[in-house]
Amino acid sequence: MAEHGAHITTASVVDDQPSIFEVVAQESLMTAVRPALQHVVKVLAESNPAHYGFFWRWFDEIFTLLDLLLQQHYLSKTSASFSENFYGLKRIVTEDTQKLQRLACAGLPKQQLWKSVMFLVLLPYLKVKLEKLVSSLREEDEYSIHPPSSRWKQFYRAFLAAYPFVNMAWEGWFFVQQLQYILGKAQHHSPLLRLAGVRLGRLTFQDIQALEHRPAEASMMQQPARSVGEKIKSVLKKAAGGAALSLSTGLSVGVFFLQFLEWWYSSENQETIKSLTALPTPPPPVHLDYNSDSPLLPKMKTVCPLCRKTRVNDTVLATSGYVFCYRCVFNYVRSHQACPITGYPTEVQHLIKLYSPEN
Repeated sequence: MAEHGAHITTASVVDDQPSIFEVVAQESLMTAVRPALQHVVKVLAESNPAHYGFFWRWFDEIFTLLDLLLQQHYLSKTSASFSENFYGLKRIVTEDTQKLQRLACAGLPKQQLWKSVMFLVLLPYLKVKLEKLVSSLREEDEYSIHPPSSRWKQFYRAFLAAYPFVNMAWEGWFFVQQLQYILGKAQHHSPLLRLAGVRLGRLTFQDIQALEHRPAEASMMQQPARSVGEKIKSVLKKAAGGAALSLSTGLSVGVFFLQFLEWWYSSENQETIKSLTALPTPPPPVHLDYNSDSPLLPKMKTVCPLCRKTRVNDTVLATSGYVFCYRCVFNYVRSHQACPITGYPTEVQHLIKLYSPEN
């Protein structure tokens, strides 16, 4: 009986409830990790498009897969997400009584675990994709690229008009929930935690002791697999656990480095940074030779490299400096997210309209 009740401990709901500063800090941690990794991938893709361009094109999917592996590992081993465990917090099942609560090392029940994974990983991925879809629809509507049919045009214009209000209602829902949490009227600072059936609490002394002793106990109680299927399953679990552990260790070190960068690039240090990193502006080139061996470039300077016709509505790519027809390069960049000549990662906002002296 003692073995079955080893994951039960006593705690007070009021004493272990974290402050609003702790929960906001842990939420901002993962939101800072994503753009940092995205910037690293972008720099790698610009330096070598052939090898690292794939990671830039599929960054959202790769990041979601790694995030899924990381969060599932932490939720099953520490009853918390990566950022929550980093700040000494855990997820407590709402149905548990005040006197009987699981230790963090017991992990979350399957129902609460997969709900938490869905809200931590899948929902942010869908939100990012939705924001990109809205941005592309606005650009098409603004520049009238491929005018849609009247029915479709009415539909997506209604969607674009309604999206800001839906997003405002979504953010307002979170704000009201956080306000109730600050005033002590709610146990959840986020409505997603309520939907997942959990709340946040601080790690207790028993939790910390159990988390420290669990790896040693697991290695002592490990038994050899009896069948080939069990051996394969054991190897896969070890591989997934090792990958998640390596990822979490790297992220833990990266978090400290990220916080250092935030301090380094803060407004108080801007003058110091400018004085340390400022370099004299190089002079413009005296002469440019138009000698390129690339078969993609036409011989005449007024011809678009894509349609091979005289350029219409000249537009330059800020990432490479090559000039195209606006319609040609807009469609290419939107489909491939790269420069047609150099292969550098490029986005629609990098298109710059050129005006001739005659205009």
